[in-house]
Amino acid sequence: MDIIQSAKPLYAIAASLIAIVLIGISHRRPNLRETWTILASLVKFSIVASMFPVIFSGKVIEYPILTVLPGLDIKFRVDALGILFAGTASFLWIVTSFYSIGYMRTLKEHAQTRYFIFFAATMAAVVGAAFSANMFTLFLFYEMITLCTFPLVAHKQTPEAIRGARIYIIYLLGSSVAFQLFAIFLTYFTAGTLEFSRQGILSGKGSDVLLIIIFILFIAGIAKAAIIPFHNWLPAAMVAPTPVSALLHAVAVVKVGVFTVLRVIFFIFGTDLLHHLNLSTIMAYFVSFTIIVASVIALTKDNLKARLAYSTISQLSYIILGAILLTPSSMVGGIVHIANHAFSKITLFFCAGSIYCAAHKTEVSQLSGIGRKLPWTMTAFFIASLSMIGVPPVAGFVSKWYLALGSLEAREIPILVVLLASTLLNAAYFLPISYKAFFEEPEKGYAGNSHNDDTHGHSDSHGHGDAPHEEIREIPMIAIPLVITAIISTLIGIYPDYILSLARDVLK
Repeated sequence: MDIIQSAKPLYAIAASLIAIVLIGISHRRPNLRETWTILASLVKFSIVASMFPVIFSGKVIEYPILTVLPGLDIKFRVDALGILFAGTASFLWIVTSFYSIGYMRTLKEHAQTRYFIFFAATMAAVVGAAFSANMFTLFLFYEMITLCTFPLVAHKQTPEAIRGARIYIIYLLGSSVAFQLFAIFLTYFTAGTLEFSRQGILSGKGSDVLLIIIFILFIAGIAKAAIIPFHNWLPAAMVAPTPVSALLHAVAVVKVGVFTVLRVIFFIFGTDLLHHLNLSTIMAYFVSFTIIVASVIALTKDNLKARLAYSTISQLSYIILGAILLTPSSMVGGIVHIANHAFSKITLFFCAGSIYCAAHKTEVSQLSGIGRKLPWTMTAFFIASLSMIGVPPVAGFVSKWYLALGSLEAREIPILVVLLASTLLNAAYFLPISYKAFFEEPEKGYAGNSHNDDTHGHSDSHGHGDAPHEEIREIPMIAIPLVITAIISTLIGIYPDYILSLARDVLK
């Protein structure tokens, strides 16, 4: 494989870091501050996009930074898996930046400069994680993401927000230090390196018992993947403003979690070693449990963001399931679901934020007839729901099709049953929302819980009065981004070859 030396990965990270300084010094001029945010997101995506032709030509981009110890480097490498994740994240930063401006201004949120600073810092860390050449570099950026998103989760600074942020940081930092860091030490001690390799680096390097222990430590330590029972941080983080929830669920935190799991499966252990250790089937059933249980819990939630949170927990395990089944189709399905889920789930959270900004409604039971006043929002919600369910031609269908093929290739009929059951559960907790919005009559003179925040019904300082559906209208700065992501979710379902080719390159 041809390797090209280039500093472009560093430039992509630097775009966000420079923006932090510019946003900070522009705190008294909101228009300029937000201009820097948008420009930085455009520059970052342009740099990432400029690397796509190189990766599609079969080459890899590398850029070493620092050697700490022999086999322990801070180093960047851009490959097919990294560019897929970075490309998705950097594009969605552009859309989320516009959405954030509309959301924060509509609700007159406090500390907006701090919000945009930590948002930019998070995106710098996300791209750093995507382009990490080894487990040591990835771990550093993994932890940076935790620290940068903590102030975003605690943004409202209410007792509920502080409590949610504490749960968030305890779960993510605690699991990393207790388990993942230990796994990294053992990997370095056993293999003598942490450099990612297509064949894995642990094969033949230790006893089977030791390697199984390392694998278990990695899975337990990557709590960002939200596998049950390491999932409670995610619902707790829903105290954050909706753009932050969208960031957590679609772009940054959870995607870094499953991305790290995929790096461990494909580039630390390798498929041959995992077959030898007989870990594939056990892990597949373990994440299948998460898929079903999280879907059942989502079905019981009336709060819209809580329902979306448990849906995310379920959907993330599709990605891990596809990777760990170790068949050609399943692995492709798991990889493409990184992008497919990102565009669809960010649409759903954007829609939840649109409903809150326009109508101050947070519960599914409050949404009767709201589709007539927010047609763009609820149509986008319906399209993204179809993707989550797996209905063609939206993006999620492609993922589930390959996962189903993979379960047949692995001769795991119970896994196929899990996929079918989860599809029915997805339909059961998503479709009633669209039905209520478009086909039920709104209650006369009922404004819903107009003094709720956008999470769990706690008091809100924005002071909006009661407003029946007649006063509800779309907010363009919020509606346009969610329409764009809904359209893209459909387009990548109709034209999946681009993402599928990247997924196949990962497995070559």
